[in-house]
Amino acid sequence: MKLYSDSELNAILHHFSITDKNYAFAPLTDGFINDTFLVFDDQLPRYILQRVNHNVFKDISGVMNNIKHALTYLEDTDYSKILLVETKNGKEYLELQEETSDYWRMMTYISDSTAHNTTTDSNIAFEAGRAIGKFHSLLQGAAIENYVDTIPRFHDLKLREGQFDQALSTVGDGKREIAKSPIDFAKEILLLLEKIDLDTLPLRICHNDTKLNNILFSKETGEALCLIDLDTLMKGRFLYDFGDAVRTIVNTAPEDEKELSKITFQKNLFESFVDGLAVNKSIFSTQEIENMAWGAVLMPFLHGIRALTDYLNGNIYYKVAYENQNLDRSLSLFDFTQKALKELGYMEEVIKAKLA
Repeated sequence: MKLYSDSELNAILHHFSITDKNYAFAPLTDGFINDTFLVFDDQLPRYILQRVNHNVFKDISGVMNNIKHALTYLEDTDYSKILLVETKNGKEYLELQEETSDYWRMMTYISDSTAHNTTTDSNIAFEAGRAIGKFHSLLQGAAIENYVDTIPRFHDLKLREGQFDQALSTVGDGKREIAKSPIDFAKEILLLLEKIDLDTLPLRICHNDTKLNNILFSKETGEALCLIDLDTLMKGRFLYDFGDAVRTIVNTAPEDEKELSKITFQKNLFESFVDGLAVNKSIFSTQEIENMAWGAVLMPFLHGIRALTDYLNGNIYYKVAYENQNLDRSLSLFDFTQKALKELGYMEEVIKAKLA
């Protein structure tokens, strides 16, 4: 994250339709892509300010139109509404043109909310499932043709395989040897995952990044409030959102955990998560129910092969705190992929029992 002074950030806020005064800021560092700041007014958090990474999101207008459109649907008695704060020119985002273009947006902050990177609490797992199911239920009325692909082919296995092969063709022998184990695993699982037939599954408006810390919870009641980080909101298949949630809910270790023995597949958390989905089970098709468990194998693998590819390419996509962090991410994600694959039959039984 680039370092910004409070005066620089206040100058950016001056462009938005809020009271002109001096605000205080705190950086939020959990995200890998955007620069995010919590904005305080009279020592209370009021807004979220973000610099959108346009190296990742090439079509800023498309991203913001997707979000604006979706937010008109994402509100109910059990789903908290987020508002975009417009600029003084009436736009949903700010473009600052200096040496290079910077893109900024503001949203309202949901008070007394919190997020969890991992959990051991079955109620949190249940609430996460309920919120994701509610998210999809609310967006069923959205016109899918109004949404652009903010990252084209984001979860396309063939694309990620091609990027992986390209990285392998140019990487030096030293890195190739260090990463031999995950490279071999990736080649093996790529062959296995070819059996998933996504064309039989309905297209939905998906979040496409439903890791646990992209769900806000009430500090007071523990109830899930809403999903955040909507940049990747676009067309997709439900098993993407299912798999991303499972990999971060049933595993109690962080995604770059170095001690692989700490990576878990907690069945009680899985069952609670599916119980949460079952609150809105009428939205799922037979084909989705039959294929849903594969999402818990596909999604950690996709994240793992992307991290491995980035490591081989010299860490040009994800933010890293140390040289081998992407390698550690891939090893952790691949270990969970293996664990999920071993539980595939179990997951299919639970899903059928609770959602069919």
